[in-house]
Amino acid sequence: MPVLPGVPASALLDIEWHLPRHARSVGRARTLLREQAGSWGLPTPLTEAAELLLSELMTNAYWHAKVPGREIWARVVLSPDRLRVSVTDASSELPVPRDPSLDEESGRGLALVSALADDWGAERRECGVGKTVWFELRLSP
Repeated sequence: MPVLPGVPASALLDIEWHLPRHARSVGRARTLLREQAGSWGLPTPLTEAAELLLSELMTNAYWHAKVPGREIWARVVLSPDRLRVSVTDASSELPVPRDPSLDEESGRGLALVSALADDWGAERRECGVGKTVWFELRLSP
């Protein structure tokens, strides 16, 4: 069954944004995702979960990939059964989930991604510069 009327079930819908490595890009990425999800007719709960998790990955890229002049890329791919969101940055250091103490203000983002996403992972880019962190959400339970 097609996700969108007139779009074959085998089709992938794919969009990518290149954003500056700046704190404002986190909110911009959320807005772009929300608008795209709306145009694809995705359900609100799925869109809200994807926005939250994208925000976590974008924030990590902003804080940890401190390479001047580099962009953060956010990509969203919709297939017939899942939404895959990935964030690519210039740091080759792969993220590691932490177990922060109760008084720490950060360090819970990947735990949130792990808890809410149906799958997630990270890999270094084949070109040797940077990494991509991604998550997937199934369209139906």
